[in-house]
Amino acid sequence: MSAATFSSLCFSRGCFWKDEAKNSPRVMKGSGKLKISRIRGSATLPTKSLQVEDGKTQKSEKQVRIGLLGASGYTGAEIVRLLANHPYFGITLMTADRKAGQSIGSVFPHLISQGLPTMVAVKDADFSNVDAVFCCLPHGTTQEIIKGLPKSLKIVDLSADFRLRDVSEYEEWYGQPHIAPDLQKEAVYGLTEISREDIKNARLVANPGCYPTSIQLPLVPLIQANLIQYRNIIIDAKSGVSGAGRGAKEANLYSEIAEGIYSYGVTRHRHVPEIEQGLTDVASSKVTVSFTPHLMPMIRGMQSTIYVEMAPGVTIEDLCQQLKISYEHEEFVKLLEKGVVPRTHNVRGSNYCLMNVFPDRIPGRAIIISVIDNLVKGASGQALQNLNIMLGFPENTGLLYQPLFP
Repeated sequence: MSAATFSSLCFSRGCFWKDEAKNSPRVMKGSGKLKISRIRGSATLPTKSLQVEDGKTQKSEKQVRIGLLGASGYTGAEIVRLLANHPYFGITLMTADRKAGQSIGSVFPHLISQGLPTMVAVKDADFSNVDAVFCCLPHGTTQEIIKGLPKSLKIVDLSADFRLRDVSEYEEWYGQPHIAPDLQKEAVYGLTEISREDIKNARLVANPGCYPTSIQLPLVPLIQANLIQYRNIIIDAKSGVSGAGRGAKEANLYSEIAEGIYSYGVTRHRHVPEIEQGLTDVASSKVTVSFTPHLMPMIRGMQSTIYVEMAPGVTIEDLCQQLKISYEHEEFVKLLEKGVVPRTHNVRGSNYCLMNVFPDRIPGRAIIISVIDNLVKGASGQALQNLNIMLGFPENTGLLYQPLFP
């Protein structure tokens, strides 16, 4: 098949990947344009024409105009990478205060082919050509900025600024008062597989942290089913260095990280209240965890090893069965076959969470291992999954990258 023939077929048939097609909007041909009628019962924005000329596709204006705040960080770069293959979302605004005036290709050469707008300072950003925003700014800076954005925008915030419902708890753990408490009441916590229905109607979604994502996905179904005790939950979690962000820090220098393991935030890591908030919600009783994170000499990837005490009469098979039932229809959360140990290599660059359950040598206890890519399912991938839902698109759109292995 020639390239020109393939291009024509691609645009006349929709050209979706894998299961994207079965959940995709209905495509109707007419006048050389693709017209999209309904998506999961939601009305969509007007479509733009796609042109094919001499076997080559011209860049087209996409349906949803995306603003990316904080484009020069790792999570911002991941948003750009993921949206490169998104058929409906196109970036029309990018901000980066320290890199204002520069192109994305000068900051991230691996993204030079994307032809995106020049980055500007947040104060100079024009939102008149934006429908939805990914906010990838540092903790503590996001509340004031989001408070000033047009109310018409759909927003996914990747910082921690709207994750904790109790604003006094935010002040306790983040060391500064919450300056947008009214907006906090509106925010929906976006652990996609758990809060999907709430996310659908949200205007502002607080994207979960990486550690809380890897921990809550296996624990929430087990607590909901009363299969594990709420006490003595011990979490040993490990992350690649990219989880600490792109800013220059002495603790993240190569000579500080390489050939060693670094435990940090012992007893006081900021993700503790977020984890406990989610588990307490489903338990309807206060849940307290023992959580210790570790920085590993690798770039990306996250593993949470969780030690739990099973409820009386519950077996390892019961835990496995509950996780299987909970996630059997989920695209991105997978329970591995019996005895297979999840590895961070098996999720690298993807939006997947892999997990499994093992018997502890101590009777009545179980070991749960959960792995994600901290920059994708732990950040930008889940953010895109959430915005897809908020705008009525199939939630796997733009996310069917398979893990990069070896």
